[in-house]
Amino acid sequence: MTAVRIGAVAKATGCTPRALRHYEEHGLIASARAANGYREYDAAVVTRVRNIRHLLDAGLTLDDVRVFLPCLDGDVASAPPSPAGLRVGRERLAVLDARIAAQVAVRDRLAAALQAAAPAPSPLLPPPSPPPLVR
Repeated sequence: MTAVRIGAVAKATGCTPRALRHYEEHGLIASARAANGYREYDAAVVTRVRNIRHLLDAGLTLDDVRVFLPCLDGDVASAPPSPAGLRVGRERLAVLDARIAAQVAVRDRLAAALQAAAPAPSPLLPPPSPPPLVR
């Protein structure tokens, strides 16, 4: 095992040491402790962390990423999807769609309330001046 310290893993993956400790707390990566107490990772953890970041960037959560544990050490981005991975992705997409729909509904209610309270200005008049800055 080639031991790599947390700072080197962070630099190689673009993650913060705090994020790496968080992944470790969630059981997605593991480290050993050196005699001085520093975390030491196997060099292969770089690939695993990059895959975790790829999945998180795609909109999955850390809990979702657990489904991918068996394949996090390979090339997740180009591997054929598993049925479990597809299920998790579809479930996460449904959650995101529901959140977006809820936000659109809130936006529409606010727009309607603003329209009812103050009709839109005439296109023939110049727009109102912004309020002065208070310092």
